[in-house]
Amino acid sequence: MGYTVLQIAKSKAATFQLTQHIERIIIPKNCDPSRTHLNRELITFPDGVKNRDEAIVHRINNAGIKRKISDKQVRAICIILSGSHDDMNRIETEGQMGNWCNDSLKWLDETFGKGNTVSAVLHLDETTPHIHATVVPIVKGERRKAKQEAENGKRKYRKKPTDTVRLCADDVLTRQKLETYHDTYADAMSKYGLQRGIRGSEARNITTSQYYRELFAKNEELKENIDKLLQKQTDTEKKLSQVKSEVSKEKFKNAKAEMEANLMDGVNSLFGNSKVKQQQAKIEQLQSENTSLKDENHSLKTEMQTLQKEYTSTTDKLRAELKKIYDLFPNLRELLSIERMCRLVGFPDDLTKRILSGKKVGFKGSLYSAEYKRNFSTEHSTAQIEPEPDKPGKLRLVIDGVDVIEWFRFKYREFQRSIGINWTNKEVGKGRKM
Repeated sequence: MGYTVLQIAKSKAATFQLTQHIERIIIPKNCDPSRTHLNRELITFPDGVKNRDEAIVHRINNAGIKRKISDKQVRAICIILSGSHDDMNRIETEGQMGNWCNDSLKWLDETFGKGNTVSAVLHLDETTPHIHATVVPIVKGERRKAKQEAENGKRKYRKKPTDTVRLCADDVLTRQKLETYHDTYADAMSKYGLQRGIRGSEARNITTSQYYRELFAKNEELKENIDKLLQKQTDTEKKLSQVKSEVSKEKFKNAKAEMEANLMDGVNSLFGNSKVKQQQAKIEQLQSENTSLKDENHSLKTEMQTLQKEYTSTTDKLRAELKKIYDLFPNLRELLSIERMCRLVGFPDDLTKRILSGKKVGFKGSLYSAEYKRNFSTEHSTAQIEPEPDKPGKLRLVIDGVDVIEWFRFKYREFQRSIGINWTNKEVGKGRKM
């Protein structure tokens, strides 16, 4: 049985950089771009709200808070919900990811108050599936500090109503409540084979920024090692050149000595030819050192080449594999695009598989439109894949015989007519195409 993962951190303002990471405005290095289309926004924003940052501000402005909010107050709490790596992949493989998301959202509403969770994004493009949730810490009642002063007989002001709406992260993130959050989340996730982590464990999850810092440090260390090897190679080549020069000089001296030896054989015999032997021994020593330096230089070159190959091989392999897949399956890009569209509008996995097989599939329920930021219901419709007109090799998702985008626009016009808004053909032609 694996463990639940629950990380909670304060955020004093609408953090643009974190929003870029969560909403994949910028693709981080530790995710798989080929799976980014599987990510899902689990909470529909209110009308007029476009992103997570705006959702935080909208919730605070519409919560009924009367007390002025200071610049130092915490506006949002960032929560990551997940589980052990193997267990989360098992949940996804078994088709339980949707149920896991719904139970996690239910736990957020029950724990922090319905409506306070303004954003929840499922990430399936990183190593372990997880949810990034954003909670605005809105509470009711008397401040915790004031209540403690009252209990100790130190109250200095008139007691305020117990139903006062406040923005207070300190009341939400007490030590006792944090422990309770881990307990209750583990209870909610027990049906998926997940249990609470060990109490008091010193294990900590590495942050994204820390991951990049360590990766940068490793790259810098690798570059430094390569520079050292290059410098060592340069020094070795200089030393090798010097040795060659000395060897040439010694050979010349040796030739001269041999000539003198031939002319003065009698004299040399008296001294046992000792000078010639000494010169020969020195030349042999220099030749041995020359061979050793050549071997060392070759080893340094080999080591440097190995490091450089390790530096680039991983990226090259991944690119080659991806190209091979696209070459073997020309329609794969189009099918992946259709599969992404199915997930974005809310088709379940089993229905998506049937659509991708080329079948005409009947269904009922509600589908989500990213263009209109809302769900549209149908009692009976059909979905299938058709070739894109006038675009050879392209595919499109068709619902009830029309392109899915046109189907949503038709549903939106029905919705407007239901609330008393009628669009004439002339008005539609002048304005936005409906």
